Amino acid sequence: MSSAPLRRRRARSLSALLLAAGLLAAGCGTSADAETAGEHDHSGNAPAVVEAPEDTYAGIDLNEPYRRPSFTLTDTTGAPYDFTAETGGRPTLLFFGYTQCPDVCPTTMADVAVALRGVDRELAAQVQVVFVTTDPANDSPEVLGEYLGRFDADLPNSFIGLTGDQDALDQAQLAAGVPQAEDNGRLHSTHLLLYGEDDESRVIFDAENTADDIAADLRLVAGA
Repeated sequence: MSSAPLRRRRARSLSALLLAAGLLAAGCGTSADAETAGEHDHSGNAPAVVEAPEDTYAGIDLNEPYRRPSFTLTDTTGAPYDFTAETGGRPTLLFFGYTQCPDVCPTTMADVAVALRGVDRELAAQVQVVFVTTDPANDSPEVLGEYLGRFDADLPNSFIGLTGDQDALDQAQLAAGVPQAEDNGRLHSTHLLLYGEDDESRVIFDAENTADDIAADLRLVAGA
């Protein structure tokens, strides 16, 4: 019997222990603390991410689902983008990062792109992918558009890039239940959130998850 599944289970168990302790990994090889918040709506607090005892998903099962957040930022055309209005009722992947990130962000976006190419095209056409910058000083709408264009070629939907002033971005992170980025956006959550048609997220992905994990959970969440 291969030892790979055992190693994976041990790794995920370690992740669960760290998450249960209220720790969230931050981007680019650093960690940041997250305060405890026991509500579904995390608009006023940083999140507590505790893995559920069930193992329904390939990603990290959440003990308490996160509600689809409400925030309005600026998209790559310079127009206002109401996240709830634009994505509500649709499978949606949400990630906070920045375009100059050397590792976590491009890896995550590449994994999402591979996952979407691996599912039925009809399902891929339902999925919205939203990337919110944590570095508004450098990530203009034009920069975000060029960056995301490297990943979404030939996919049914283009990835959505969002920016805004610092206060608006801080509020968006709080609403989504991820810790606010630090060090001019360089220290950010690595969590990729997946919302279903019911506007709740019951699973998140971290740096240990693969494109296959994302694809499997997209099918599960969409009932495909």
